[in-house]
Amino acid sequence: MGRANKVILAYSGGVDTSVCIPYLKEEWGVKEVITLAADLGQGEELGPVQEKALKSGAVESLVIDGKERFVTDYAFPAITANALYENRYPLSTALARPLIAKMLVEAAQKYGADAVAHGCTGKGNDQVRFDISIAALNPNLKILAPAREWGMSREETISYGERFGIPAPVKKSSPYSIDRNLLGRSIEAGPLEDPKIEPPEEIFLMTKAIAATPDKPEYVEIGFEKGIPTTINGKTLDPVTLIGQLNEIVGKHGFGRIDMVENRVVGIKSREIYETPAMLVLIQAHRDLESLTLTADVTQYKRGIEDSYGQLIYQGLWYSPLKEALDAFIQKTQERVSGKVRVKLFKGSATIVGRESNNSIYDGDLATYGAEDGFDHKAAEGFIYIWGLPTKIWSQKTRS
Repeated sequence: MGRANKVILAYSGGVDTSVCIPYLKEEWGVKEVITLAADLGQGEELGPVQEKALKSGAVESLVIDGKERFVTDYAFPAITANALYENRYPLSTALARPLIAKMLVEAAQKYGADAVAHGCTGKGNDQVRFDISIAALNPNLKILAPAREWGMSREETISYGERFGIPAPVKKSSPYSIDRNLLGRSIEAGPLEDPKIEPPEEIFLMTKAIAATPDKPEYVEIGFEKGIPTTINGKTLDPVTLIGQLNEIVGKHGFGRIDMVENRVVGIKSREIYETPAMLVLIQAHRDLESLTLTADVTQYKRGIEDSYGQLIYQGLWYSPLKEALDAFIQKTQERVSGKVRVKLFKGSATIVGRESNNSIYDGDLATYGAEDGFDHKAAEGFIYIWGLPTKIWSQKTRS
């Protein structure tokens, strides 16, 4: 019995999503499958992917360029929030999912589809991100996840595909599962499943090994306007070019690698390797500029918001009411976060070495220990007396 007549399928060109096409039609009675491949800066030619979808039985194969949207509407808000999941991962892969979900929903509306589908399995985070995002954007759309239900091993999946003219991978596939977009790469599985094994150098593409990095440091100046990165070394760049250039500059010096055991949404611990040179440097620089332009209480309160924001992205709640409310708070804090931050790149490190802003609330006359010192030292004694009074009374009462 058919679950849907017309389906928009999120399509990567891999084995699982290719097999989803005949499976949806043959096993679930779907009449038409339209595939959608999102170009988010994977760095690969999507023409062959489009052709493969049609050969696998799709009635139409869409390739949509989402790079600018990806950076402007998803990466930049995450940077203003200094969003790091578990204080380490800048969510390069997780940020792509709500955008792909939005593309699926938009395509479903345009083509009159009554369902959308994806090739996620039942163990990963992406199924959560897709399903919740789609439901938030259009709760009336059916969501089909054949790979979560078909129960086939990889060998059985390949064999099933061959029955419908989908060729098996020509060469022995890599033991690693890799996801790439403009913001970075995530690498998992294979030998990496043993947390004590050092990642082999061959898995990295965006970041150089320390031994291969330049022997002289390089300085890069990043300019921000209201929390959004706009310039590199004084030159204004469009969002996609800015991220691309920073990835290249920073990766060349070996900065941007993360090796962590993270807590997945579905309750599993997973060893993940990430390469995210631009995102890590931008968050580091942005946070530093905030220290120059925001008051202490706003900066400190925002830290807790940032942690919540990172968790919401990771857990697939980009379109949730809480995320929308936090956006309003963060946007308000960014009104004065404009200026420049200078970063020194050398041998796997990115060190902030200078910052300036017309909105700076750093007062040199108050901070100095020199002759220009404008701080009223006499005021300190009365302040300390009042500030420390509760502690003094507590000590008197508990020690008497």
